[in-house]
Amino acid sequence: MAGSSSIRRAVIPVPSPLPSLCLQFTPASLAQHANSSRNTPINARLKLARSAVAMAYLARYTQLVNTVSINNSTTRQAKTLDYAIWPGWRLLMQDAGIASSPVLRRAQLPGDLFARQNVRLDSVNFFKLWIAIEAEAESNNPGLPTALQIAKVMSSDWFDPELFAALCSANLAGALDRIAKYVKLIAPMIIKIDRSVAHTTVTVDFMDHTLTPPAVFLAFKLVFFVQLARLATRSPVQPLRVSLPSIGDEHHNAQAYQHYFGIAVTDAPLTTLVFSNEDMERPFLTENHKMWLFFEPSLRQRLADLDKTASMAERVRGTLLEAIPAGDVSMQSVSRKLAVSVRTLQRRLQDEGTSFQQTLDGLRQSLAHHYLRNTEMSSAEISFLLGFEDSNSFARAFQVWTGKTPHAVRLTVDALGEGKFI
Repeated sequence: MAGSSSIRRAVIPVPSPLPSLCLQFTPASLAQHANSSRNTPINARLKLARSAVAMAYLARYTQLVNTVSINNSTTRQAKTLDYAIWPGWRLLMQDAGIASSPVLRRAQLPGDLFARQNVRLDSVNFFKLWIAIEAEAESNNPGLPTALQIAKVMSSDWFDPELFAALCSANLAGALDRIAKYVKLIAPMIIKIDRSVAHTTVTVDFMDHTLTPPAVFLAFKLVFFVQLARLATRSPVQPLRVSLPSIGDEHHNAQAYQHYFGIAVTDAPLTTLVFSNEDMERPFLTENHKMWLFFEPSLRQRLADLDKTASMAERVRGTLLEAIPAGDVSMQSVSRKLAVSVRTLQRRLQDEGTSFQQTLDGLRQSLAHHYLRNTEMSSAEISFLLGFEDSNSFARAFQVWTGKTPHAVRLTVDALGEGKFI
């Protein structure tokens, strides 16, 4: 600044939950980092400052080794089947008019959960949290689905790693690729992206099918992807298809979702979005390649660290989950994908007290229960998705696992009204 005897520094305090952290930038370094100039308007400079704060959040957040995990009231190292809790949730919920204290009381979780750093929840507690969020949101605004209440206040100022990394991408195609690659840092999920000549299909699946995710969480993931595209392109991006498992049970929210997505939500075994390739390639106005280069190496390292800490059974399970629908479930194929020899794979699974066939059977069994409880697919369709040659092979295997036939399990589910969150 003219007339100053020393270089002035912009000190940007980072709000709670990182009160001890602040960033110091000279005006020149801040401008250089964001490719700014001396003529940058003040509101743009403030956005640059917020971006720098977000970078600090991201750098801190990606320290996922030795994190605190809430799992049956114990503390342990983070596992690949846990869900990360980002402190920015509290701000987003507050903006949506959802108070965090009653949410945590409903979920029977610690009252300071959102103020902690690097917290992870197991599936039981994470799903309880989302059910509590929905209950609190509906008590305040019963006329609007919870996922849409949150979507109304989502913005690029929300410091969420998943959103921020995606917004730095060149387009929706790049953003979804990044999310698919790094999603397991924050959740035991699999984002599959299938491209054709005219459109791209995005499906959301889970590494663990022991528990069925609540409807509100599945709906939020779909809303998140669409809101991301609209925020980044400043265009009313409309998907070609939106599907949720057993959407018929969510008929009271169907009109609200149709109004938001611009298309009716249909029923499907997996949570699914289909975008036109034109929308997939539509440029993101929020693209920031320099910022991505800043924190991408850290994410890549954390991903490698996660693979090192994951058990072989967990890695095999994750690989099989992607391979089963295509029927590619041989030990040789899985070992190639994991870059280990078949002998090493067998030995490490044996050391962990299991085997390849036990892991495959366990995954198929949990998937089968999921499909029988939460979809209306026939045994033939389920057997195909599980990689069996025919429905008879599936029925025999299912009876060995459970002592019951698939038909008997489905009759029990229908009689008791179990499953089908949505």
